[in-house]
Amino acid sequence: MHEGLHLRGRDLARLLEDHIARWSRRTGISMDVLVLPGDGSPGVSARITRRVYATVWEALDNVERHSHARTVGVVLTLGDRGLRLTVSDDGSGFHADPAGHGVIAMKAYFAELGGTLTINSVVGEGTTVSGIVPARALDR
Repeated sequence: MHEGLHLRGRDLARLLEDHIARWSRRTGISMDVLVLPGDGSPGVSARITRRVYATVWEALDNVERHSHARTVGVVLTLGDRGLRLTVSDDGSGFHADPAGHGVIAMKAYFAELGGTLTINSVVGEGTTVSGIVPARALDR
């Protein structure tokens, strides 16, 4: 995991927005991003921030290395029902449930938080990574 991540007082929304913007510029892959809340409202703990950030990092790394995507969408919401993350691409997709290091790590990050992470893919249409951490598991 990206334990070397220095939060420096930045919230999860800001970290993700900055990382995604750098990633998109570097790869040339178009991004659609919705990260809420981003208005300075109470966020999540550093532990949750690190694991969600690492999950997005891994998902985008997989997109870059394997998907041949032109567009990626990232949606993160935090509300009364908990935290929800979706990373979807319009890439090549795949047949089988992947068992690579990155996928195993992403699932483990969400499991450590008391949440779940699933990966759905359709060959020729893309892949969607969806993670949920229920409100009761959020240590704000």
